[in-house]
Amino acid sequence: MGAVVGIMRLLFSFFWVVLLAACAAPKFTVDDGRKVNEELLGHIKTYGAGERALRPAIVRSAELHDDQCDTQWELPFSVASSDDWSEDDKVAWVRALGVDERLTVVAASPRSPLQLGDKMQEIEGYHRESAEKMLLELVDRRDAGKPFNVKLATGKTHRIEPVKVCRGYTRLAPPNSPKSQDYHWLMAVHPIEVAQAELTEDEALWTVLWTQGVSEEGGARMKTYHYGTKVVGTLYNLFTIASGIKGAAMAADAAISAAQSAATGMATEILKKQLIDQATAAAAARMREEVVGAARKLTQQQVIGAMQAAAANRGSLTGVAWVASTVFEQADAWAFNRLEKLKTDPLASFSLHQKLIEKGFVSNSMVLDPDRLMALSKLAESKGRGEDVVAVLQGIKPEEIQFALADMPVASASAGFSYEDAADNPSGSQLFARGLVDGMLNMPVASAQTK
Repeated sequence: MGAVVGIMRLLFSFFWVVLLAACAAPKFTVDDGRKVNEELLGHIKTYGAGERALRPAIVRSAELHDDQCDTQWELPFSVASSDDWSEDDKVAWVRALGVDERLTVVAASPRSPLQLGDKMQEIEGYHRESAEKMLLELVDRRDAGKPFNVKLATGKTHRIEPVKVCRGYTRLAPPNSPKSQDYHWLMAVHPIEVAQAELTEDEALWTVLWTQGVSEEGGARMKTYHYGTKVVGTLYNLFTIASGIKGAAMAADAAISAAQSAATGMATEILKKQLIDQATAAAAARMREEVVGAARKLTQQQVIGAMQAAAANRGSLTGVAWVASTVFEQADAWAFNRLEKLKTDPLASFSLHQKLIEKGFVSNSMVLDPDRLMALSKLAESKGRGEDVVAVLQGIKPEEIQFALADMPVASASAGFSYEDAADNPSGSQLFARGLVDGMLNMPVASAQTK
């Protein structure tokens, strides 16, 4: 009888231990079927698709082993978290990508030991409930360039090896700031519409290499413009790993707002930029209205309209991104040549351009403006690919576009460049005067200072 009582007491104690452990365990968001913001849901899905295309391309770019470029470390996977988002938006993240408050893998290269949907529990023994702190630890481990262990929520542990790539992180805008774009020698933020082109492997690699080319070809110019600023901000680190974190998304919103009113501090310049922005938005809207859902071939006038909008978008860039825009042609050539080195079709540059204008998405740097189209087509022609370029462009020759545009003024990012136009030591409302990435470099996150 005593033995039975002892067993019952043991079972009772075990029951309470299990119950208390269950109560103490953190609760993560699940999809309860509630109504969510459908527009945000769509952007999250597109963001995930873009990440799944770009991450393998980022890892593949490491195969260049280019000893002439500055380098950074990357991971064979990317993660996101819904931490700090509203309850409804958290459900949207779960529904779209299976992402909850934990660091969740949303994209992985074939060599990655982590797979889609994996959720991180520990990073080399480090664990915090805060996704932000976990992200910062992940960034630190990545930038150290040494292998480290990641323990998943399933209990499995995997060894992660960072890969060395040419400098210039390729990132997509956060889903709740889908139009954000910025170009910096450390990182380029591409608007989500680029991912809506349903990137092929070659087109994703072109996007990655082009971003690296901007850094490599324009780094010296951008650093001169950026003089005196030290890389100390932690929001930059967050953005380089997971654009889905709300803090980075809020920074992107602030950058867009601030850039409209504080790009130069001169009323005439502000007015000029607003007019360019309006023209760009109008041209993009018009293109979408004309071609969305249409299987027919674009007319020459439609192509010209798209490329004028692309030129206006380039001309509307401010701060460090404006400096970066002066080397877009060089970045095109840099990426084109390296696509060949990787045994990939360099005409992916033209196919992505064509797909985007056919869909009416022209407010991004992947659509070639007239100057870039001519320069890149001449490079392709020098390699015996001139006729192939015309075929990709649906029979419209670059020189015909150039001739038609001869009497039409278009924005030129290369004109009027001057280092002296830099805003010196921006602060307050001028925080984002030199762009989104630059602003985040100077915006410390208090909670990230203590692990």
